Amino acid sequence: MSASDVSARPKAGNWRLSNWQRTAVPEERTSAGDKTDLTLEIAHLLFIDVVDYSKLLVNEQIELMQQLNRIVRGTECFRDAEASGKLIRLPTGDGMVLLFFRNPEQPVRCALEISEALRSESHIQVRMGIHSGPVNQVIDVNDQMNIAGGGINTGQRVMDCGDAGHILLSKHIADDLVQYRHWQPHLYDLGECEVKHRFRLHLVNLHKDGLGNPAVPEKLRRGKRWKHTSPAVVRLGRPPAWPKFALIITLLLAALALSISFSVLFRRGSLTRVSNPATAVPEKSIAVLPFENRSEDKANAYFADGIQDEILTRLSKIADLKVISRTSTQHYKSTPENLPEIARQLGVAHILEGAVQKSGDSVRVNVQLIKAATDSHIWADTFDRKLTDTFLVESDVAKAIADQLRARLTGREVQEIAAKPTENPAAYDAYLRGLAYMLKAVNTPANAIGAQKYFREAVRLDPEFALSWARLSYADAIGYISLNLQPTAPLREEAWQAAETALRLQPNLGEAILAKGQYHYACQKDYETAVRYFEQARRILPNSSQIPESLAYVARRKGQWDRGEAYFNEAERLDPRNVSLLTQHALFHIAVRRFPEALRKLDQVLDITPDDVDPLAIKAAIAQAEGDLARASALLTPLHPAAANTGVKKK
Repeated sequence: MSASDVSARPKAGNWRLSNWQRTAVPEERTSAGDKTDLTLEIAHLLFIDVVDYSKLLVNEQIELMQQLNRIVRGTECFRDAEASGKLIRLPTGDGMVLLFFRNPEQPVRCALEISEALRSESHIQVRMGIHSGPVNQVIDVNDQMNIAGGGINTGQRVMDCGDAGHILLSKHIADDLVQYRHWQPHLYDLGECEVKHRFRLHLVNLHKDGLGNPAVPEKLRRGKRWKHTSPAVVRLGRPPAWPKFALIITLLLAALALSISFSVLFRRGSLTRVSNPATAVPEKSIAVLPFENRSEDKANAYFADGIQDEILTRLSKIADLKVISRTSTQHYKSTPENLPEIARQLGVAHILEGAVQKSGDSVRVNVQLIKAATDSHIWADTFDRKLTDTFLVESDVAKAIADQLRARLTGREVQEIAAKPTENPAAYDAYLRGLAYMLKAVNTPANAIGAQKYFREAVRLDPEFALSWARLSYADAIGYISLNLQPTAPLREEAWQAAETALRLQPNLGEAILAKGQYHYACQKDYETAVRYFEQARRILPNSSQIPESLAYVARRKGQWDRGEAYFNEAERLDPRNVSLLTQHALFHIAVRRFPEALRKLDQVLDITPDDVDPLAIKAAIAQAEGDLARASALLTPLHPAAANTGVKKK
């Protein structure tokens, strides 16, 4: 095999340096009989592997690797390391290895940058592994310089444990990262597993803001020698062992400082609650509260709801932001007084308030961006537009907010924000009416029928309206599985036709891909196909709570409990006050007899909707299952469910 043959994969531990790489270690040529001292360096290694590479045609392999190389070379971490001469890059046939030498954060940041870039390249599925360890240069049988060492071997095994989308870390490198606050919330301990040569490997999963894969790798779940630990890493690294006297002195000083602080605070007449830095919210996070309808015609409330949701939808497509789903924000008023508390409940740093006034063929939209911690306005504007230019308002607001929050936008995201879904104002008005029904707090057959009616009207007026086709398909699928709308066969057929039409019109429309996944899940019960569509959609819709929620339901139906728990947690991060989601999470815990966790979820529901009968009935069922009939009776006695209440149904 020649040095230029990159289609063959060298064995782990013996990697050929390509002609196009720059090395951080001076090249040293020796003859076969020369003996040189073994020089070891600590490298921070990023392994990248294309999933199912061997199934591709040769032409497809070449094209895919060219694209992947271009993406990797375009990352900021790669360029910085290469410019400083501190980078070694090794092709492996179906991937590559990058060796950084400055600090352990470099390969991790590079992996996240690559994942971000691959959001718009859904046909490229990679897994990544990261490790810090010793490496050294060796001379192979062809007198070529290679890289070997324990770091290479371990890093290879870390990556081999992952599935598509995974960014797996060895515990060795995770112990370094967990010392920093900004990495702690995104590291999840997977425990130990036995790999090649009976080697015990402790793995950590990295995922944040839709990047990475939160699921437990298939290889670990199937492995008989997998020793699972806690789902989240809070303190991977063990603090240094201090001398006993130093520890005692430190504790005494801390106690003294604490007593002084308490006395000062009590003398002032109040004890201020100190926030926990571990619970700090991301600065680039926002919740969009319901917009106030200031139109003289109160029937125009649907228009204000639609404008709010379209602005939120555009923001939610920006991966650099955390955007709370509308399901959680609709419980609040348009201009509440307790913004800091609302922001705490939603886990965001910023709140967007707005008002819409529609009059004739004109519309006025007022918006203001508020920093929640100080309840201070940081940006406000008023937009006066014709109804035909409503899209410009939604785009301008989303772009202005992204600028205010200093969010980085990819080229695709800029296009998504500026997208104009239809040229037909009447079709868009019908779409907004359908959206208002779809967004109502209570999902009833009447609301589903209303949404379908107006989405159908929208696509009748504009058959090229891909977004309305996608919404129609999604509404049909939800009605099919949750509301038992009749007749089921035509409903199933319409869901399929609408999703297919949306994808034909816009193949990369996230809402259309999500709708196709929902069709396969709800109407066909084809869970494997549904998961493929959901995973494809989540790269385009990084802040959609519907996607991890749907993946959680698939995992529950398949009995994949660890994976389902991770998906439920991911969905709740983006939709923390969605009572339906919280209730379904409680049912998930009940299925595996985690009754305390289920009760905590139900208490969250009751905190949001105190008069809801369903969570109290479920709590009574848990008490009955635990044999506490007195407690069950006490919970059920005061309940008087409405005649129309059909109870909670698993999705």
